[in-house]
Amino acid sequence: MPDWHPATVSDISPAADGLTDLVLDLQGTPLVGTHAHPGQYVRLRLPGQEEGIFAIASPPDARGTRWEFLLKAGSPLPDALIRLRPGARVDVTPPEGKGFPLERARGHDLLLFASGSGISAIRSVIASVRREREAYRRVTLFFGARTPSAFAYSDELHEWEAGGIRVVRTVSQPGASGWQGLTGYVQAHLGEEPLRDEVAFLCGPSEMVQGVKATLQARGVPKSAIHLNY
Repeated sequence: MPDWHPATVSDISPAADGLTDLVLDLQGTPLVGTHAHPGQYVRLRLPGQEEGIFAIASPPDARGTRWEFLLKAGSPLPDALIRLRPGARVDVTPPEGKGFPLERARGHDLLLFASGSGISAIRSVIASVRREREAYRRVTLFFGARTPSAFAYSDELHEWEAGGIRVVRTVSQPGASGWQGLTGYVQAHLGEEPLRDEVAFLCGPSEMVQGVKATLQARGVPKSAIHLNY
């Protein structure tokens, strides 16, 4: 049985079309300091709702008392969470999953792939990498969204790039938005340069993950260098 603890909503705000930022305050709970690896996830629940699994979008912090999440609208629990206000209670479990193995990426080029709400787990990786950016070689984020207005954390992208993270954004359904950037799937924009010693972290819908894995392996990246967070 999961080990549940009450946390308090400290902030909730729009993140992008169909996406909402949720911040939980863990003060006074045994959860403080239990987030050990970027990419880990927890279970959340509310009275009358089935529990759900959500990746922690903030980086591990031994003394951190706040966890951030990205909620995707369109199913009962996320929709109920989105309607909460600061001060509301949410039940939370300790972090689960192996997360992403940052130690395997040290000294290598790091390729990050995220689509839609999958950027939540990758955001935790980016914050962790930036804390010791010199430990990694080139770091590139391939970030996909359905429409130009569906990119979460768009206000942070310039900070990531200033911190040595190259960001490649692509839109699968630009429509009549006037989008002038890249279109198509994230794996279509790897470029032509050889891939020799890269480590890749992936998070997103199953179809996207399978497509990226197939493309990377076809380009010579071994299966052992391609990592999911679960």
